[in-house]
Amino acid sequence: MQLYNTLSGNKTPFVPQDANRVTVYVCGPTVYSYAHIGNARPAVVFDVLTRWLRRRYPQVVYVRNITDIDDKINAAAVKEGVDIRTITDRYAAAYHEDLAALGVALPDLEPRVTEHLPQIIDMIGRLIGSGHAYAAEGHVLFHTRSFADYGALSRRDAESLQAGARVEVAPYKKDPGDFVLWKPSTEAQPGWDSPWGRGRPGWHIECSAMAEALLGDTLDIHGGGHDLVFPHHENEIAQSRCAHGGAPFARYWVHNGFVNVNAEKMSKSIGNVLLVRKLLEQGPGEAIRLVLLTAHYRQPLDWTDAVIPEANKKLDRLYGALRSLADVPAAADAGLPESVAAALDDDLNTPQALAALFELARDANKATDPADKARIKAQLQAAGDALGLLQMGHEQWFAGGAEVDGLSAEAEALLDERAAARAARDWAGSDRLRDQLKALGVAVEDGKDGQRWRRL
Repeated sequence: MQLYNTLSGNKTPFVPQDANRVTVYVCGPTVYSYAHIGNARPAVVFDVLTRWLRRRYPQVVYVRNITDIDDKINAAAVKEGVDIRTITDRYAAAYHEDLAALGVALPDLEPRVTEHLPQIIDMIGRLIGSGHAYAAEGHVLFHTRSFADYGALSRRDAESLQAGARVEVAPYKKDPGDFVLWKPSTEAQPGWDSPWGRGRPGWHIECSAMAEALLGDTLDIHGGGHDLVFPHHENEIAQSRCAHGGAPFARYWVHNGFVNVNAEKMSKSIGNVLLVRKLLEQGPGEAIRLVLLTAHYRQPLDWTDAVIPEANKKLDRLYGALRSLADVPAAADAGLPESVAAALDDDLNTPQALAALFELARDANKATDPADKARIKAQLQAAGDALGLLQMGHEQWFAGGAEVDGLSAEAEALLDERAAARAARDWAGSDRLRDQLKALGVAVEDGKDGQRWRRL
């Protein structure tokens, strides 16, 4: 298997430090609002990656954190007049619901920042003790000039990083690019006791401390969206390496590309932020997942009004292929087709894997030999499992994702009437009955084996 490593800038063979235990850490959500489709992309990408790693290695420990300390969370809590836990619990639950609808499995571990304050405070203390951080006016800051490799991940030199520091330069900073590890809290703000006074952690230190606590000093894979390369992941590297005596923080840095909307960057100011739960009103979660896999994870993905209907049609083809094989037992020894395995081994090339999956569907529709049908059915199911697709029965898919409980008596009668009309070559009557069924939410498809229905 090969992965593109953002740190090295090229695609290299994936070799974990321990072949019996692969460690993966992915930056999760800050839970102050509902997840948008940009939040969903890394969740789906790393769900596929960890699925694939689990096929290759005996143990994979996948950690995806929840950030539940943040100024936006504080603002939301103040606005509603509630404790921050009310906000974070609500939106963490919503995040889980949305991702479950997209077929994303829970990680092995899902730490919260509020559960790791002692580890965060301990790491900050070690950074001060080693001369890489300093306390000033109730704050603790990381001194970026103390780390010679600062900027290596984002490929920015130290001078440009200092000049382009994103935060307003405070008078207590030694250098403009120094970033906050701990900041003071007012009485009205959430805060925790520390050697530097009551306060709360900065964003970057949180992931470093949680990753260390759960996975050790050096991770195999650290992932997240491309927007996290700088400053978040750059700062994580600096903190962690300095806290660990220079040991590498992550062997492979994996970042997914942005989701744009109608070729524009998704932005609240533009008003084009697409919430996952709103998109789920337009189509099933599996269709949304398929859309997110149609572009290579490192490339931008353009979201338009057409993508969900197109994905539905594609899934109709895949589930239709399985439906044509309904009476065929899957071969026990077929396994995953090599074309799909080769695609996923090549830096998680999901577009190529999907092309192989649709080729299998075409083969299913042409196959006549029972042994070929049994092999193709097993390979379709295995490829679907690898990608997190085809996870419901074909009856349920064509019933609109609902539990299959048949049709209403009216729809059944219309289907029987239409079948009789077609047998009598009454094409006008057949079309009229099709429209009546559509009005009842039932689509009819005609094939060589007669008519088939699915719920709209």
